[in-house]
Order: sequence, then structure tokens, then C-alpha cells
Amino acid sequence: MPLTGKGLSKKFVSKRGEVMALENVSLQVQDHEFVSVVGPSGCGKTTLLKLIAGLIEPDTGDIDYGSTSDNGKLQTAMVFQEQGLFPWLNVIDNVAFGLEMQGMGVKERHRKALDFIEKVGLGGFAENYPYELSGGMRQRVALLRAFLTNPKILLMDEPFGALDAQTRLVLQEELLKNWQEDPKTVLFVTHDIEEAVLLSDRVLVMTGRPGRIQAEITIPLKRPRALTAQDQPEVTEIKWRIWKMLENEIREGLNIEA
Repeated sequence: MPLTGKGLSKKFVSKRGEVMALENVSLQVQDHEFVSVVGPSGCGKTTLLKLIAGLIEPDTGDIDYGSTSDNGKLQTAMVFQEQGLFPWLNVIDNVAFGLEMQGMGVKERHRKALDFIEKVGLGGFAENYPYELSGGMRQRVALLRAFLTNPKILLMDEPFGALDAQTRLVLQEELLKNWQEDPKTVLFVTHDIEEAVLLSDRVLVMTGRPGRIQAEITIPLKRPRALTAQDQPEVTEIKWRIWKMLENEIREGLNIEA
């Protein structure tokens, strides 16, 4: 069954009063589908992701996770821009943390974690701590930890947003490779239109405050997919179509006239 959200709304209360972040948002993500959400800052993309992750509750609306629960536990993993690694654990224990929480013994979880670590070229850093790694390496560890727990739903909030362009390309390729080997249901939040188009089966365009889904665009690129697809004319056309939906709101936020 697909992941479905219906009529989701969320407001936050601050010293300045109530702020409506989302209003009547509905979406559906099919099993093993990769869907990205793009939109300007403040349109509620991260709020939507947190609602689906169960980190906050919606004021109105319902979320149906289909067959993704196991003994009452939702099988999701979330990857943040800030990596979220435990500084007191080395790489192998950070990667294996989810398996530890599942009750797996130390030898077995270390074996599984090391297999993953070596696949992405970090075998020589298994005993290193996060402060000894570059930003790209830390984010790779965060991705490995999420994949190793084998979640049914993978939620990603700007996971490559803080990285330099070259590292970002490497990790986009790494994500595509891992997802194509073991497809999961992915909801991926990003500000980067090109990233959304290249990675996704569909792109949801969010605008407004409170945020709403303005458009849903199917990406006509075949799988397996390489980042060289960015040179295809249809990719350029889709990127410009999405930009035109967002341009006025982004310029207004920056006080720049078109």
C-alpha cells in the first residue's frame, strides 16, 4: 500500500502569535517510489516531512502508512542535513546504531555495517570518529545508517544541502546506486530543482505560506539513471517549468523584482 497524507494542516504558536505552516496538504507516494518536494524557504517542506516521520502531530488530517508498520512500529528512517551522528561513537557504531536498537548482537551488526562501509570506500575509517571525517564522509555515514536498518520509508531533509558541489554529486550518485539496488519508498526534501528532477520519479512543488502543493510533475527518465541525464533536453524543460512556478515567490522573499 502507498504512503498517503490527506488534508494535513499544522500551525505553530510563538510569542508573535499563531503561524500556519501547512494547510490542507494531501499527497500519495507509491511503494518503492522516489518523490521529491521542492519549494521556497518557509513553505512547510520540513514540517510536512516531520509530520510523516511522526515527530510532530498534524492539527487536521490523517496519514496512512499502509503496510509499513511492524508490530505497531513504523518502519521509517530519516536523514537530516546536519547528519545527526553521535560524536561519541565511531563510524562502525554510528552505522550499526539502528541495528543495535533492533536488538542485533554486536558481532552481527558490525559485520553488516562493515560490508556497507566498505562498499562506499570508507573501510579505512571504520574506527574513526565523526570529528575526524569531512562533511561529505559524515553524510555518507548518515546515509549508510539509514539504509542499513532497511526501512520501508526513507525520509530525507536536504541531506546534501550543506555540501560543496563536487561532494554533492558524489553522494547523489551514491544515493541513486543504493536506491536502485534496494528500492525504498523515499520522500526527499530539497531546494535544488535539478537534484529533485535527476533523482525522482515525481516532483511535488510547494508554494505559499501556509504551504500547499501547487503541482505534481512526473519525471520521464528511465531507470537505472545516471547524473549525466541532466544534459537531456527534457530535464532542462522540466527544471525551467518548476522554476517558473517558484520564481515570483522566491524573488518576493528576497525583495528582488523580476
